[in-house]
Amino acid sequence: MALTRKLNPMSPEIERALAGRGLGQAYAERPDYQRNDYLGWIARAKLPATRQKRLDQMLDELERGGVYMNMKWNG
Repeated sequence: MALTRKLNPMSPEIERALAGRGLGQAYAERPDYQRNDYLGWIARAKLPATRQKRLDQMLDELERGGVYMNMKWNG
């Protein structure tokens, strides 16, 4: 199902982080809404430290699997 809301672009920083941890496939396997939500959530952070914290959370959740935004997810 295609998203009807604004699509958030992926920054080069996020691309590098996914590649660096070997999580590109885990990211690609997530539903469109999750990928879009993660990107928007990270981009909306005002402080670099907050952006990094959110990026780290996304990467950790992708690595663990079964978690989305600190909630159990049965993908």
